Amino acid sequence: MDLITTLLYIVFVLAAIVLVVVVLLQEGRGGGLTDALGTSGQQTFGVGASGINRFTGITAAVFLGSALLIHVMNRRAVGHSAIDSLNLPASSAPAPAPSAPVGPPVAPADGGSPQQPPK
Repeated sequence: MDLITTLLYIVFVLAAIVLVVVVLLQEGRGGGLTDALGTSGQQTFGVGASGINRFTGITAAVFLGSALLIHVMNRRAVGHSAIDSLNLPASSAPAPAPSAPVGPPVAPADGGSPQQPPK
């Protein structure tokens, strides 16, 4: 499994680099996305640009496919989420109040034994 994941990471990085280079090599001639999708789309990309467009699409498909396969392989290898490893309390109820009074014992004025403060 580790070898397959390593190969997928290599393919992913190479596809990302090639995709960046291919996109930067394409010549932009249009006014934007609306021209590309409208009737002048052929003029925007040009007639001879079908080869580079096909290569860009294939490279993008390899990039996305390898990203999805990496995710599936890592998810299968780990088997749990990062949230599962947190030590969260079972319930969100507040902590119970202490049963004994808090504070030092108060000595009576007559010199007897110390008593607890009144509640």
